[in-house]
Amino acid sequence: MVTIEVACRHCNETQPVRKHGKGRGGYPRYYCNDCKRTFQLSYLYRAHQPGMKEKIIEMASQGAGIRHTSRTLKVGLNTVMRYLKTAEPVG
Repeated sequence: MVTIEVACRHCNETQPVRKHGKGRGGYPRYYCNDCKRTFQLSYLYRAHQPGMKEKIIEMASQGAGIRHTSRTLKVGLNTVMRYLKTAEPVG
């Protein structure tokens, strides 16, 4: 039997993580007993992948348009606009 050490993507704890079914894409979901949140290690939709919000904000700060950002990162146009609206102002 092979054991995989899974760390929670929210609180980075490894001990209280357990399996919690499967997601829509067939990937296994995990539940953290420490922070009481569920997560997946890999997502089918690219916008849910870790670091995507930072990439969108970085491209906007470099002067890329919303449509260009959407096409480049292969996420929806509304997703890019939502991330930019909810981003905290720099400064």
